[in-house]
Amino acid sequence: MSGQHVAFQEGAPQSFDADYVVAGSGAGGAAAAITLARAGFKVALVEAGPWRDPEDYPSSMYGTMRDMFMDWGQLVAMGNMAAGGAILPIVQAKLVGGTPVINSAIVVRTPGDVLDDWRERFGVGDVFNEQTIGAKQDQIERELDVTQTPLSIMGKTAATMLDALHKRGVEGHAIDRNVLAQCEGAMQCLQGCKRRNKRTANFLWIPEMKDQHGGLVLSCAPVDKVLIENGRAVGVTGRWLHPQTRQKGATFTVRAKKAVLIAASATGSAPMLQRSGIKLPALGEGWRAHPGAGVVGVYPDAMDMHKGPSQAVASLHYRKDIGIKLEHLSLPLELFAARVGGAGQTLVHKLEEYRRCAMWVSAVRADAVGTVKQNWLGATSVQYQPTKKDIERLRAGSKIIAEMHFASGAQKVWPGIFGMKGEIGPDEIDLFDNAPLDNRNYTWVLSHLFGGCTVGKDPQTSVVAPDLHVRGVRNLHVVDAAVIPTTLGVNPQHTIMAMAMVTAERLVAG
Repeated sequence: MSGQHVAFQEGAPQSFDADYVVAGSGAGGAAAAITLARAGFKVALVEAGPWRDPEDYPSSMYGTMRDMFMDWGQLVAMGNMAAGGAILPIVQAKLVGGTPVINSAIVVRTPGDVLDDWRERFGVGDVFNEQTIGAKQDQIERELDVTQTPLSIMGKTAATMLDALHKRGVEGHAIDRNVLAQCEGAMQCLQGCKRRNKRTANFLWIPEMKDQHGGLVLSCAPVDKVLIENGRAVGVTGRWLHPQTRQKGATFTVRAKKAVLIAASATGSAPMLQRSGIKLPALGEGWRAHPGAGVVGVYPDAMDMHKGPSQAVASLHYRKDIGIKLEHLSLPLELFAARVGGAGQTLVHKLEEYRRCAMWVSAVRADAVGTVKQNWLGATSVQYQPTKKDIERLRAGSKIIAEMHFASGAQKVWPGIFGMKGEIGPDEIDLFDNAPLDNRNYTWVLSHLFGGCTVGKDPQTSVVAPDLHVRGVRNLHVVDAAVIPTTLGVNPQHTIMAMAMVTAERLVAG
């Protein structure tokens, strides 16, 4: 039953056949592919990025951005510059296994209030409900060895935050993560776990699909468009691209006997359908995110954020009333330098204090809605701008974090907000109340992305119908974050995988 992996190819055009073609191998694509393969179908998984084994992951963040990020991390969301818009970085991977390879392995079940909202507003309660999503999330947690981060490895920065939350009398917990029990807390989650302790699809589900179920994997193979004949999706076509030289290789076509599943991400799926000639009013609309930013506390003794997982503690206490999630986030030195700001001696002095720093962040369940389209140059264009209310949420979260830092013994805090003092003491907390409400003044990063091909009952506001077909095209489905119609207020990996598995199982059932 052993299948095949075909990487960069040159020369004559190449053709392949499968029962199902899945374009994209991240959380949604891998989950859908393994579900279909286990049901006895031949699956072709087509991935724009390269196949990299954990032993070959770079050790530096520079190397990770070069080899594993989407275009060196250059993809950004653009606000309306005439109305005070900012350029917001988007964090995404480009390799077999997708962004879960370089995320913090955080696993959070889909909140019930989100599923209730989807049922009431979007008419998808018969498909995505607590029973169906919950059953798949039970399965995912078993297969990916999801476990709560133990205190013994979480590191001092995370343990300090957990203690600060409890002293404040608010909910705080050690994060559930898809890692093996022998995780050492080596703080390389964002660079891919070279020790294979992070349980990701690129060495679990995808090899199983290929080796045990006769599947096909194409890597370095960006899909250009979906082939549509007589209103039916019949395959995909594209051209190999060398991951280092950017040299274009041979063209390829993968034909699908049964269906095509799109999992090119919330920044890639809508443009792919656009290139395929699909014209729907909602295509590329409804793009959402959880923008977030960190506040650094500087302590009298070493905090050593390089020890422990990149993220190990979180709080959902303010998820509904303020609309934020609080998280511990440790960064490698290269990323920390970019986040704390400054230049010359100012930056050097900050980096000298790296070992005494702890960074905790607010992730905002934002109201803002943007778009993702392919522009006239053929590049992906994301238009997105946080609202005034979103900025107020971030400012409130930043103040809470600063208070927690000082309550935990921090000597000073770096707010990271332009227009405030770069460094404040315990008696200056109230300065947050008058911090500017201009999104250009905050170091936003977009790491949780949704929409562009959203599901729903209204043809004017959705791309995917409740029967899970792309409107107007049979045998074409979207199985990644692009289909999610709202923000979640929690990390989306678990939800994406579960929704993809539910969709794949419905295809199997006919």
